[in-house]
Amino acid sequence: MKKTGAALAAACMLLAASALASAPARADDGAAFKALYTEEWQWRMGQRLEDDEDDVNGIRPDLPRIDAATQQARLAYWQRVLARLDAMSPATLPPAQRIDYAVYRAQIAALIENQRFREYEKPLNSDSAFWSNIAGEADKSFRTDAEYAAYVRQLNDMPRYFAEATANMRAGLARGFTPPRVTLQGRDKSVAAVAEETALEKLAYYRPFKDMPSAIPAARQAELRAAALRALRESVVPAHQRLLAFLRTEYLPNAAEALAAERLPDGKAYYQSKITEYTTTTLSAEQIHQTGLAEMAKIRAEMLEVIKQVGFQGGLPEFLQFLRSDPRFYARTPEELLMRAAYIAKRFDGKVANYFGYLPRSRFAITPVAPEIAPYYTSGRGGPGVYMVNTYNLPARPLYSLPALTLHESAPGHAFQMPIALEQKGRPAFRNAYISAYGEGWALYTERLGVEMGIYETPYEIFGMLSYQAWRASRLVVDTGVHAKGWTREQAQAYLRENTALSEHEVATEIDRYISWPGQALSYYLGQMAIMEARKKAETALGAKFDIRAFHDTVLNLGSVPLPVLHARIDAFIAEGGKSPYPKED
Repeated sequence: MKKTGAALAAACMLLAASALASAPARADDGAAFKALYTEEWQWRMGQRLEDDEDDVNGIRPDLPRIDAATQQARLAYWQRVLARLDAMSPATLPPAQRIDYAVYRAQIAALIENQRFREYEKPLNSDSAFWSNIAGEADKSFRTDAEYAAYVRQLNDMPRYFAEATANMRAGLARGFTPPRVTLQGRDKSVAAVAEETALEKLAYYRPFKDMPSAIPAARQAELRAAALRALRESVVPAHQRLLAFLRTEYLPNAAEALAAERLPDGKAYYQSKITEYTTTTLSAEQIHQTGLAEMAKIRAEMLEVIKQVGFQGGLPEFLQFLRSDPRFYARTPEELLMRAAYIAKRFDGKVANYFGYLPRSRFAITPVAPEIAPYYTSGRGGPGVYMVNTYNLPARPLYSLPALTLHESAPGHAFQMPIALEQKGRPAFRNAYISAYGEGWALYTERLGVEMGIYETPYEIFGMLSYQAWRASRLVVDTGVHAKGWTREQAQAYLRENTALSEHEVATEIDRYISWPGQALSYYLGQMAIMEARKKAETALGAKFDIRAFHDTVLNLGSVPLPVLHARIDAFIAEGGKSPYPKED
């Protein structure tokens, strides 16, 4: 009998916790588990769903197959993998593999649910889309002739890939499985920017060919540039032109009007599957909604204390209007915003030794969000090697929120946490997959940590942090309100507007993101709550032995894991006396 999303979630979370239980380890069980995930991972790479170890820098000569038959074959394959996993006893695995098992089983379960609900028929939302994800390939580091040649082949594969994506979207459209129409307004512009461009050298896809390594002979560089321009002219631009026609004449006019995920086909189970995927919990929509309301009340009380501290005469609505309208809180140029972000990042560097023992080897750049996506993009985004700051519409980018944003997206948030996870040796490749509840929970936790670290220099910056906390807590209310309680777009916007200092532009773009991306917004605050609960438990149990650096090192060393696994690891951290996972140097 096929499990529902909720039942599968319950089984997954139970195993995530039980996988860490003590039991005699059996070498044959560990070998069988390793053989299973190694086989599946190699198959996954062969499907072009992950970067192949043989593809330097992940520059592939082709794009994945995404047609319906291939997608159904993947579902059947992962179901067989899950059956083999469930035939194992995780408690008999070696200790490190028990964590691997919990992470891997949750990962396979989420992949199955995405295939079962045919998520591939909805490969876009208000925040991102399959065509923009493909465009990001041009930002990779190109060094060799082979890499450039592979990329040219990839460009020539685009018509096939776009045709399969279009067929999937058409199937989703036929059964009413699309993002809500209102959240897709204007999202065709990024396609049009390619489809209507006549100067091919201006396209982002051509960027790697503008400044090629001197190790490639000049004559060969000329050949590769000519091949790239031919691929752009004969494959890339026509593929975008066909996609643009489909979007404008068929998809966008007929996309679903209803906002709620629960109104999609098999909607209640679908939304619960998204809750499970993004929060790694078995919480219901109602439980999350009530948690959000309770947390919002706490944060509002903190906001009122700051208003009193600065001596403002008026309540929260008046203070929010003051923050949104006073020019002192806004940069006058994009460069000013970028430089302020850099200053905040360097302030963290001066505090880091007191809060972290292990530091990542990699560094990150601070760059503006690309102009073609900036109008619909978040205020910032970070990851390995980069912290992108949105310099579009400067009156929507308050400086008092920039410290919280910078901590979240750069260090010690995403541009710090992700590299540390990648630097851990000896882990299976599937452990590098990103789990939103952990990753976003950590990044949000660092915003609060900034108070302890002394990053916030004014009460207004403290309020900016609280506004960001309210922003994430309000997502628990808004996401469940829209997708399970029938809230309107206007109702959701009003809630965000009345409870945070976000600009009107950010209110609009964020709400459309939550509407078109069910469940993802829930991961942030629930993840932060899990880390804060784990820290409080460790502080209480360890007393004077508690070392904040050892705690942070333990959380980050663990890498991206389901929240039950995090809790179990901190229980072990307490039992071990609060020691760091890294050996002390003599």
